[in-house]
Amino acid sequence: MGIKMKKLPVSVCIIAKNEEKHIEECLKRLMPYGFEIIVTDTGSTDRTVEIAKKYTDNVYFFEWVNDFSAARNFCAEKASNNWILVLDCDEYVNSIDVAGMRIGMQKFVRMVGEIRIKSITQNRGETVFVPADVSRFYNKNFYYFHSPIHEQLRPKDQSKWDDPVECFMLPMEVIHHGYNLSPDEMLEKQKRNLDLLYKGLEESPDNEYFYFQAGQSEFMRGDIQKAIELYEKGLTLGESTECEYVRLMIMSLAKGYVKTKRYAEAVALMEHYAPECPYARFAFTHANVLLDCGNQLKALLLYIKATAMPDSDTLGINLGHCYESIIKLYTEMGNVEMAALFKERYEECLRENERVVNS
Repeated sequence: MGIKMKKLPVSVCIIAKNEEKHIEECLKRLMPYGFEIIVTDTGSTDRTVEIAKKYTDNVYFFEWVNDFSAARNFCAEKASNNWILVLDCDEYVNSIDVAGMRIGMQKFVRMVGEIRIKSITQNRGETVFVPADVSRFYNKNFYYFHSPIHEQLRPKDQSKWDDPVECFMLPMEVIHHGYNLSPDEMLEKQKRNLDLLYKGLEESPDNEYFYFQAGQSEFMRGDIQKAIELYEKGLTLGESTECEYVRLMIMSLAKGYVKTKRYAEAVALMEHYAPECPYARFAFTHANVLLDCGNQLKALLLYIKATAMPDSDTLGINLGHCYESIIKLYTEMGNVEMAALFKERYEECLRENERVVNS
């Protein structure tokens, strides 16, 4: 980690509350890059502030008002640089290509940078990672956060509010540990989220994103029927499938239909949207739905397609699950040669998963 590099005019903005478990590792990982670090505490009663002050003099206090955007915007106001990198305390930087970051800042001044966040979670009793590209890097002259929860970046120019936010990929890898929770901790987190989301829906009843996120929280809590109702309502509002959360809402709704044994509706939904969604995660979910509905051959073809798509690296451990399903289906068909071919790729996925979860 002893890297010598020219400092970039970047401020890392972090909001925190009772994060003594994570904040030290988060800040320690940032030290080699020389970024300005701003920590805004929203009411910690543990050692969070004490630990933060070991790494930065820029520690501020903000009274919590049940609004993540308000806290994030307050934190950004305290930054001396215009370019803001947003992290949470349970997110640890694994690598940054500083030269690539500099080029992005120069070339895409009015765009938003996405970072690849690999979230550590539990799946089938194993510790795995799931990647997502998240908008976390922006010039505060042109953007600010809005929405009280699951906050999103919005242009300051109101004439652009209805336009899709243009993004570029930032060359960095971040490991997120916030989903590696006990069942009780996860339920408490979803309850907190739902309180804010339902409040948001009262104020903005046509906000499709809130319906999606409320559906996700209800799904995680086990109320599948309520989640289905929220997804169905959200999809009636007409947002384009170019928005990633709309595609995720479609996939989650299909999973809900399968869990409630509405198999024909699940297949029809995925078939309807498939031409608009040429993405590996959509193909993977489509294959799962077909397999659950007994169409093994079509599922096999879609699993193979998902592994070959340009964005297959966004699948994370699900790329391994693709290969696992392909191997199982070929074996059941008696084609051991094809099963053996995909086994090597499956083992590569397992090695990458081990690297990430141990980072």
